[in-house]
Amino acid sequence: MKHVVEMLNIRKEFPGIVANDDISLQLRPGEIHALLGENGAGKSTLMSILFGLYQPERGTIKIHGEKADIANPNVANQLGIGMVHQHFKLVHNFTVTENIILGMETKKGIVLDIKSAAVRVGKLSEKYGLNIDPCAKIEDISVGMQQRVEIIKMLYRDAEVLIFDEPTSVLTPQEVRELMKIMRNLIAEGKSIILITHKLKEIKAIADRCTVIRRGKLIGTVNVADTSEEKLAEMMVGREVSFSVHKKECQPGEVILNIKNLSVLSSRKVMGLKNISLDVRSGEIMGIAGVDGNGQAELVEAITGMRKAEFGTIFLRETDITNMSIRDRIESKIAYIPEDRHKHGLILDYSVGDNMIMKVYLHQPFSQNGLLNSHAIREHAQRVMDQFDVRSGQGPAASARSLSGGNQQKAIVGREIYHDPELLIAVQPTRGLDVGAIEYIHKRIVEQRDNGKAVLLVSLELDEILNISDRIAIINSGELIGIVNACDVNENQVGLMMAGVKRGETA
Repeated sequence: MKHVVEMLNIRKEFPGIVANDDISLQLRPGEIHALLGENGAGKSTLMSILFGLYQPERGTIKIHGEKADIANPNVANQLGIGMVHQHFKLVHNFTVTENIILGMETKKGIVLDIKSAAVRVGKLSEKYGLNIDPCAKIEDISVGMQQRVEIIKMLYRDAEVLIFDEPTSVLTPQEVRELMKIMRNLIAEGKSIILITHKLKEIKAIADRCTVIRRGKLIGTVNVADTSEEKLAEMMVGREVSFSVHKKECQPGEVILNIKNLSVLSSRKVMGLKNISLDVRSGEIMGIAGVDGNGQAELVEAITGMRKAEFGTIFLRETDITNMSIRDRIESKIAYIPEDRHKHGLILDYSVGDNMIMKVYLHQPFSQNGLLNSHAIREHAQRVMDQFDVRSGQGPAASARSLSGGNQQKAIVGREIYHDPELLIAVQPTRGLDVGAIEYIHKRIVEQRDNGKAVLLVSLELDEILNISDRIAIINSGELIGIVNACDVNENQVGLMMAGVKRGETA
């Protein structure tokens, strides 16, 4: 069988690390080929080589059997290769059409011909079931729609091979299902897809074959239909992975966080959280379940001090923290794992060491008389990295940007847990992580509970909420629908409550 793409014996090195070590991958016509590996395994690097962003030290790339030298992404586009990056490359104050034609603008004489480009974009949207408005501004559309813009951008350039880099890491479950439908439409139209992911359920749902790489080395290529999720996980991580969270029975103690009649305005200046009361006890994990945008952000931002409470009070033990400064809340031992690790979790251009002391730099031994102690910072960061398995070729001196997504997340978890908080707020703590990292972070969160800490877990992953929470508070449109014991409900019951149906009612 003639392959659409062949990557043979590819090797790519960066200072201090071999990202791809003699890796081969072959893509058949009309197939969805998954590329599976842990965060930092070398998946994105391999595909960046195919897309012309990196040049390999050695190895051969063939397109339709012909050897190709892909010097840059323009060459990749000419060869019919397109890529949707994990972090989209869109200009937010441009329209959908302006983003799509950027770099290959159509003109009528010397004037940009936006109108005919918009017509073509509309036709592509209709043909592939993408449902995109060509005239909408990027800043006004959802993340899922932004991803569709990236897909049309590839199709507009007549791409035959489509590379998706972690396409579901920022999507809701409904958007994931829509994306899979779109992928099937693309295959039906004769395209071929490489899907970079570490989500085993999605591989089983949509991929034909799967190539697994671990720490830069090829482990093997398997037919997905003949391989179990457990086997794929074992190939990816190199050991057996437990899909269930092992935890002993909850032993709740005193109330640590007490929220009374809390109402908070959203960014749109409407009431995003309406008269909510709940408490979180020491030695328990309280899960917050709800469809994205139903008040979770307002709740977390009110507790952490990033958003003002309009009404109601928030107590940490006996102390009213409703109007307390963010610094004082941190000093009161509130730890916070934010939803967006790039926007709120790390300063990407700072070193890992500097990021590790972000909340404690005012204290000795990290600073004295206004001067930072670099030796103490480095030692502290190394301890956190060792304890929380944060991998970096350059240790604490590495920039946070250079770490893989999983290692960035473990660095944040390590920083927040290391200083022994009373209350740990974890928002989407495993978003975009592989099964090995998910298992690890779940274990550390449960460990906090077992050490008598209070944990507030906010997640859009229902199985995560059901697996590690002791109690679950369900919110819909900013209102508390109910609080249930995790062991007394199933996914369907919680899903109905997320849709606004109270227990005992019928949908």
